[in-house]
Amino acid sequence: MKIPILDLKPQYRAHKEEMSEAIARILESGQFILGPDVKLLEEEVAAYLGVKHAIGVNSGTDALMIGLRAAGIGEGDEVITTPFSFFATAESISNVGAKPIFADIDPKSYNIDPEEIKAKITPQTKGIMPVHLYGRPAEMGPIMDIATEHGLKVIEDCAQSFGARYRGKYTGTMGHVGAFSFFPSKNLGAYGDGGMIVTDDDRVAEMARMLRVHGTKTRYNNRVLGYNSRLDSIQAAILRVKLQYIDGWNGARRKVAQNYNHLLAGVPEIITPEIVEGHVFHQYTIRFTNGKRDRVKEYLASLGIASMVYYPVPQDQLPVYKGQYPPTPTSDLLAGEVLSLPIWPEIESEMMAIVVQGIKEGLEC
Repeated sequence: MKIPILDLKPQYRAHKEEMSEAIARILESGQFILGPDVKLLEEEVAAYLGVKHAIGVNSGTDALMIGLRAAGIGEGDEVITTPFSFFATAESISNVGAKPIFADIDPKSYNIDPEEIKAKITPQTKGIMPVHLYGRPAEMGPIMDIATEHGLKVIEDCAQSFGARYRGKYTGTMGHVGAFSFFPSKNLGAYGDGGMIVTDDDRVAEMARMLRVHGTKTRYNNRVLGYNSRLDSIQAAILRVKLQYIDGWNGARRKVAQNYNHLLAGVPEIITPEIVEGHVFHQYTIRFTNGKRDRVKEYLASLGIASMVYYPVPQDQLPVYKGQYPPTPTSDLLAGEVLSLPIWPEIESEMMAIVVQGIKEGLEC
């Protein structure tokens, strides 16, 4: 049996008619970019999250970059973030002229450690960018306390955490700006690229709306240098269908994680993820503490079972930044230990059992 890391086909088959109708409606309308469905999606996401503003853009990366600029962060500023994330996190900071500063992570949550943030604050620090990695909310309580104490802006990287909650609040709604990705593999994924910025700040929202359309409020009246970052209507229509089911899908992902944890209980030298309140398990990621991660990954591949390492190289060790920062030892350690297993809402328990059996066999090789 071939088992992929993610299978989107069951989701499509279950809602094929709704998806086809939504796409056909856009094709008939002839309004393909920033049309009525984009505005409706923005309103529906804002209502779901409980925020004043949601602004659709063309990717999660642009959501981060525009969110930073809209929050007033730019040339010469420092933004503290995690090294243990996809490159878009640090890249967005660099691309607005600021400098990413890497604070190490908590080994249990894989998220940025608030105590490490405190040690990285300088007079140039203007912001914090926590990442809710794998769908687990970062410790936003302490992070917001630090931000308030030092007058810092918080831009939440929610690329992997749509629908996740921290102490009853959705990720993306606790900082000054929340940035979401709708890349197809996300918990709420489009059929192409897409992203969204959310905020309760009217001025941030106004600037974000300008920046996504070349820095203009009205055509041919460009006020600042902006971007061409518009969410297209077909993606918005698809996301409007999917938004209705996100809570059920996220709940199913938690059940998958619980099942994996049960199947892996007692397997020596493997650390399974904590199932904390609000975790939506964009990825189900385990740790190998015996140096056998790569061997097991290769063995799974030989059985036709996909797995992924998110992320093999911490951001501060990538060629673009290497040698510029002090070490982040916990991130470096976990980069050699983590492995993400197949997960999607509809994955069958038999498949999970096969994956776990493969892991056990791989450990014995």
